[in-house]
Amino acid sequence: MSRYFVEVSYKGTNYAGFQVQQNANTIQAEVEKALKIYFKRDFELTGSSRTDAGVHALQNFFHFDIDETFKLYETIDVVYHLNAILPGDIVMKGVRKVEEQSHCRFDALYRTYEYTIYNSKDPFLEDRAYYFPFPLDLNLLNEAAGVILTNTDFQSFSKKNTQVYTYECKIKESIWEMHNHKLIYRVRGSRFLRGMVRGLVGTMLRVGAGKIGIDEFKDIIKAHDISRVDFSTPSHGLVLMEVGY
Repeated sequence: MSRYFVEVSYKGTNYAGFQVQQNANTIQAEVEKALKIYFKRDFELTGSSRTDAGVHALQNFFHFDIDETFKLYETIDVVYHLNAILPGDIVMKGVRKVEEQSHCRFDALYRTYEYTIYNSKDPFLEDRAYYFPFPLDLNLLNEAAGVILTNTDFQSFSKKNTQVYTYECKIKESIWEMHNHKLIYRVRGSRFLRGMVRGLVGTMLRVGAGKIGIDEFKDIIKAHDISRVDFSTPSHGLVLMEVGY
């Protein structure tokens, strides 16, 4: 039995999320379908990082096991044909053989997300960023982002009906920056809870808009009370940028 990692990139607008679901189309369902068409057998993929409905990814991974092996020189041909089968909003960027015990989820050292905001109407950003035409204080946003670095328990920012054994996340980078008139929040951590990044962004925007203070933001993190978190930021502003191994 050989194990392979599959690197994918996708625009999540038309999908109900990354992981396969009943009665809903997902990234995993489309990739499994393409593999079945090409290899003429069923595949059961394991995903690295689950993204919610509408969330995009510049890089994400699956792994699968297969009895047959294809040599390195055949891999490019496999990727070419699978991309011809996949819909235009999903691209397979590569397939590589790994050790049999390698796991695309548990072996990941970190994930990096970016959330993009713009404040002037732009039709070329409307499906990839959040239109927020209100004043924001970048210094306050970064003060809140710095608070995130000093915490490890993010239970307040985990949506309900999620099966996790711990709410601990080690955040290694948390920063707001301006790039070409766009405000981008970048966060890198060992793991993320369901809805966590959007909840952090929405609540920090309240800080940046002057609606709540830094002390209240700190209290929200420590309160373990999901009702105080703002999850209203739309999914299309969020991109999984990198999964690091």
